[in-house]
Amino acid sequence: MSWGLVGDEFEDVSSVFEDPPEDFVVCSVVLTVSEGKRLIAKGVATDARVFLAMEEGTVAVCKGTTNAYVLEELLGRDIEKGKYVLGNTVPATSPNAGDAFQGSIPEVVFHKGEPVEGLSVADAVKDMGPGDVVIKGANALDYPNQMAGLLIGHPAGGTLGSVLGSTYGKGLHLIIPVGLEKQVATPLKVSSAVAPALLAEHGVPRLWPFTGGIFTEIEAIQTLAEVIAMQIGAGGVCGAEGAIWLLIAGMENDVTEAKELIEQIQGEPSFWDAVMGQ
Repeated sequence: MSWGLVGDEFEDVSSVFEDPPEDFVVCSVVLTVSEGKRLIAKGVATDARVFLAMEEGTVAVCKGTTNAYVLEELLGRDIEKGKYVLGNTVPATSPNAGDAFQGSIPEVVFHKGEPVEGLSVADAVKDMGPGDVVIKGANALDYPNQMAGLLIGHPAGGTLGSVLGSTYGKGLHLIIPVGLEKQVATPLKVSSAVAPALLAEHGVPRLWPFTGGIFTEIEAIQTLAEVIAMQIGAGGVCGAEGAIWLLIAGMENDVTEAKELIEQIQGEPSFWDAVMGQ
């Protein structure tokens, strides 16, 4: 099971904290947004569903900022991340934020671990089957309800509209890499119910809630190490805006392994610095 501690799941592990076994330890770590993206990407690349599909099937990676990091981990090399993005959220008053997103590179679909030349995600899902994986990011996260949300401006639903039917209908694995900084205050079932026709009339993006394998920093560290993880704080300054605090608990050797993994990705440059430095 996930140790993300959703709802009543906390009861499954609370006794461990109240009466911890010998060598049970806890620690806390801070992850910036870019560090979180890198951690999520490493976790997704190691996930059993993705690993098996990379070996024997097909993995389709939709475009997105977090997915650009995922693609790097699957390829084993850096890419021009700003070119693997469709929509983006930047400061409203930033005059040069668009410089990070100049140009475009094609979507990448892997078959038995090798990129397939000229195959889009929308075309790939037509021939994919059970056990294959679609990786799609999100703009909003309702973690307690294990639901993601995507802001939609395209009348046909954009990438999500082109792949979701086949993904659900064929029983594909839908993995949703999304950072905890995207958690929202209003449950997505509520906010997505706002009249879409009215929003469209006023040029406001519609919110499309969808479900799948939510994959945050919590799932990432628990994929990479045998530990319990939970979020205990958020936010920061001096480059830590949007950062998260994670509590990590477990047997001493496992917590040490988790800390070492995190230390390896701490210092990951911001998306802006990474893109503009390429």
